[in-house]
Amino acid sequence: MSGVAGAAIFRPDRPASDIAQDALRKPAMMMKFTGVRRGQTVVEILPGAGYFTRVFSNAVGPTGKVYAAASRESDELKALVREPGRQNIVLHVGSLAEIAPAGSANLVWTSRNYHDLKGSKAPADAAATVNKAAFAALKPGGYYVVLDHSAVAGSGFRDVDTLHRADADAVKAEVLQAGFVFDSESKLLANPGDDRSKPVFDPAIQGKTDQFVLRFRKPK
Repeated sequence: MSGVAGAAIFRPDRPASDIAQDALRKPAMMMKFTGVRRGQTVVEILPGAGYFTRVFSNAVGPTGKVYAAASRESDELKALVREPGRQNIVLHVGSLAEIAPAGSANLVWTSRNYHDLKGSKAPADAAATVNKAAFAALKPGGYYVVLDHSAVAGSGFRDVDTLHRADADAVKAEVLQAGFVFDSESKLLANPGDDRSKPVFDPAIQGKTDQFVLRFRKPK
């Protein structure tokens, strides 16, 4: 296990509820895949309850910075930034059209959110806006990593509202349109036992869905 990954996971300041998810979410290997290092700047788009926000905060350390970009404020995120040792987290609440200072980030990350950007409740251009913002925030050569629940191949965004899933190829096509270059894909969260026909909150598959992890690069 790399030093940065070990530091990100095994610091004792993560809640028990976060640690309980580690076996399924594989944060150490996710950190290795992102290439994140101490002192770097990370932007997390739609951080939810802050599971990966804490991991990134620990990974980049006190000389790094994590922008947590959320469309609305939540009690969980307000509490998170007040936790001891979280001074390196900057909470950005509001429009996702600008998520961090231009050209400042080594990594932009979003986990299990892309399908929501394509949902019927989101503006029609929500995903395109976020992809453009990710491109603008990154330094040349920086990575944009998109993780989400897999839909049936070829289904596009048909199941985003009903199953909360997206087709990896459809996501890839949209991100490439924003100017990114496809760099790599991780199978760490793949589950061949998930036939992708059930909603992700179905007890039979919740927490164990087949998930894609796509890494894109901003050209130098």
